[in-house]
Amino acid sequence: MRNQPRYHFFKNTRYALKGLQDLITTETSFKIELILVFLLFPIIIFIETSLTNKLIMFVTLSGMLLTEAMNSAIERVVDLVTLDHHEMAGRAKDAGSAAVLISIVIFIVTWMIIIVPFF
Repeated sequence: MRNQPRYHFFKNTRYALKGLQDLITTETSFKIELILVFLLFPIIIFIETSLTNKLIMFVTLSGMLLTEAMNSAIERVVDLVTLDHHEMAGRAKDAGSAAVLISIVIFIVTWMIIIVPFF
């Protein structure tokens, strides 16, 4: 049996919002990507394309935020464990950064494939 407190929707939502607020106030990369989401989201709404394409555009756009949040979590846990330079700590952080890079490449390629035919 796991030693875990009971699930409380409102309490857990409050934790999630606290984490989101912390990301917005402390992570520059997350802020930049969040601004990008707010700037590009109207394109998803107004572009004349299929609902499937719009959904793909939304998923790839929001995927950047998700991977950035996960990368920040990885970096924070690694920093909690050790602030000393350790090869495995560096590799963990590099893997998180690679995930962010991959999500950005997927976003760019997907949006280019969908949007370029309009020009």
